[in-house]
Amino acid sequence: MKLKKSVIAIRKATQVAVLGLGLDLALAMPLAIADEGACSPFTPLVQGQEDFVYVWTLGLKGMGDESDKLVTVDVNPKSKKYGKVINTVSVGGRGEAHHMGFTDDRKFMWAGALDSNKIFIFDVATDPSNPKLVKTITDYTEKSGLVGPHTFYATPGRMVIGALSNAKDHGGRTGMATYTNAGEYVSTTMMPTTGGGDGFGYDMGINPNKNVLLTTSFAGWNNYMADLGKLMKDPEAMKEFGNTSVMWDYKSMKPIKIFNTPGAPLEVRWSLKPGANWAVTTAALTSKIYVYKQDDKGEWQQHDVGNVGKPGDLLLPVDIALEPAGKGMWVDTHLDGTARYYDMTDPLKPKMTYSKKIGSQVNMVNPSWDGSRVYFTTSLLGNWDRKGKDDEQFLKAYDWDGKELKLKFHIDFYKEKLGRAHHMKFQVRDLKTLKPLQASNQQTLQFAEK
Repeated sequence: MKLKKSVIAIRKATQVAVLGLGLDLALAMPLAIADEGACSPFTPLVQGQEDFVYVWTLGLKGMGDESDKLVTVDVNPKSKKYGKVINTVSVGGRGEAHHMGFTDDRKFMWAGALDSNKIFIFDVATDPSNPKLVKTITDYTEKSGLVGPHTFYATPGRMVIGALSNAKDHGGRTGMATYTNAGEYVSTTMMPTTGGGDGFGYDMGINPNKNVLLTTSFAGWNNYMADLGKLMKDPEAMKEFGNTSVMWDYKSMKPIKIFNTPGAPLEVRWSLKPGANWAVTTAALTSKIYVYKQDDKGEWQQHDVGNVGKPGDLLLPVDIALEPAGKGMWVDTHLDGTARYYDMTDPLKPKMTYSKKIGSQVNMVNPSWDGSRVYFTTSLLGNWDRKGKDDEQFLKAYDWDGKELKLKFHIDFYKEKLGRAHHMKFQVRDLKTLKPLQASNQQTLQFAEK
């Protein structure tokens, strides 16, 4: 009975409105209930064996075709091409490729470039092993007033793009632009600058069952396109990082509460286990872990629950990922190339139970649905990556048994003349294998009980 009520509540929350547009849209595909590398909960989930990993890759001058590209890697152990690059799609030129996201039906991938402000839409359904570039949006800044398209987050029939900066002064004041799935601009919602808001933005995450959207903050174009070493020596520039996070009413797109979150809080990860009411982020410049949870009165509270590493260590926590049911969390720290695993059984008391050095630098992490496979890539930003021999660029795949990461394959993106490996997403050969919402909830409950 509780499961049935949860399903009904989620459907109602998603059908009433889409980011304040008052649209009563039927869901084209079922909801997903796991992190899967920060996919929107409105995107159907790969619950079984993933067949491909897409890697959004920064082009590098003097290497290969020098272009940003979508790289497809075969990751099904039963395939003869397991662990191999099977396709690449270059987009022509370098624009600081960064993040990407599926549409709500998982048929198209939207990928952005932080410097050129171009947005590329790939067909990843007709032949998932061989994506095709079908549209390029070149007027994003003209239409939205924003620069640095960062987070691509699907809602029913819409793609919401969280930006890092603005066209006026390239500072941290920014917002979120909404597009139709066909690539038509709809509206811009600016980040709040009153009531404690600093106007900065970075990532976003929706919990439909709680009707809330959580956003975090980072820095504008002037900072993220600067050399990291020089940036960290510039006291004025270091003041231009976000220090807030915002809880929004998802239906109305109005801020509910603005939190003081010092040090550039980055990735947003919700536990979407049925009934769960918490999210987590880490702050890049302070290495703090923050959990957002409802109190007994239903009000959202921010909790400082500890540090990544020792207090005072400058590790630069970057990507994080929650396993299904929110049981465990991976945290990557860029500067020391290390991945850490936390027991999140009690989200207000996370416990680090494992760590492993992945390389000289590490950035993104993607665990599979069952948590038994984990993938890592390396690039953070073109001007922020390590230099010389420490500038490793790779995709590494591991098996994870809860005690140890065991390397399965390693692709050197420099040796393959591909460029800098950044964001990852999973895909399957047959999208019909994706599970419906009710089955997703049931499997989540079963997984959590183990």
